[in-house]
Amino acid sequence: MSQSTSRCGRLHPHTLEDLGWTEEHEKAFSKYTAPYIPGRVVCRQKTVWDVLVDSGSVTAGISGALRRLGRFPAVGDFVVLLDQPEAGTSTIVDILPQKTLFSRGTPGREGADQVIAANIDTVFIVTAAGHDLNARRTERYLAIAHASGARPVIVINKSDLADDPASLAGELAAVSPGIPVIPISAVSGEGVDRLNPYLLPGATIALIGSSGVGKSTLINRLMGRPVQDTSDTRDYDEKGRHTTTVRQLFILAGGALMIDNPGLREVGIGTASTGIAGTFPEILALAEGCRFSDCRHEEEPGCAVRAAVAAGTLPAVRLESFQRLVQELAFEEEKAEIGLVRLERKRWKAIGKIQRDIGKTKGR
Repeated sequence: MSQSTSRCGRLHPHTLEDLGWTEEHEKAFSKYTAPYIPGRVVCRQKTVWDVLVDSGSVTAGISGALRRLGRFPAVGDFVVLLDQPEAGTSTIVDILPQKTLFSRGTPGREGADQVIAANIDTVFIVTAAGHDLNARRTERYLAIAHASGARPVIVINKSDLADDPASLAGELAAVSPGIPVIPISAVSGEGVDRLNPYLLPGATIALIGSSGVGKSTLINRLMGRPVQDTSDTRDYDEKGRHTTTVRQLFILAGGALMIDNPGLREVGIGTASTGIAGTFPEILALAEGCRFSDCRHEEEPGCAVRAAVAAGTLPAVRLESFQRLVQELAFEEEKAEIGLVRLERKRWKAIGKIQRDIGKTKGR
């Protein structure tokens, strides 16, 4: 096997089992034999991927077949490598089935989701005391987290800068029923030990949030040493620069695996329809009492949701946020369908060109 010190990783003493390898992965890989080996993607650098394998790491490209299919590995993916020590190269030839897939909507006409990470057990939605603490943005993060299949946890960083950290947690708990909300200070370490129940050996946690909320500082705190660059936030708006430029997987001292992500300027929910129910469970429960099964909770008679708002048992802002995200979701799904049609047209246009070129060749 050709091994090299990767740009994102390094030689390490860990086995695949330490990296989250399960019996399901073993079963999916069983059809392969030497010279194929399994590994887990630790980061992507433009056109190559750094992959952790048993006790080491390799830098690999992807096969032409994967590229033609548009299948590009994400950080956290378990992949199949064709290892060619005689040539000193490794090539990713397959991506094993993904337990969870964390993605977000992206701007543009095609409407394709952007994959952030794969095979995630828990998502830490990191916000910070101050201007970044925003209930509406948190709802959007929760929608894409629920849609991924991973368990969301809200982490309020820089809580030491707040006069009353408990009130911050209460503010976000109101828009995240049943979701843990944990105030911490990554700089001082206060409250960080409350994250331990999620940092189990072999478990994978992804960090998401805006720039400047302290994700890299939290990584450094959990690693026990500086592994990520950090920068101060601007005084006038408390926003930070993008010090994290690539998604990268780290192995914590206790055996948990953590993926740091660049700060997200926009939080598009893409086609995360399955995440709406988990984000607004109280509205979905009330909707069962509506007169019409397709009630949009606007002007329909017999709407149990609007009745709850009128009675004061459901905050009006929650219903407004729910309706806003549902409308955006409908638009994104329509955009995705249009994008698929456009891509299909492009594909058939290319096939037609090839057929015309073949016809010209035969006519010579």
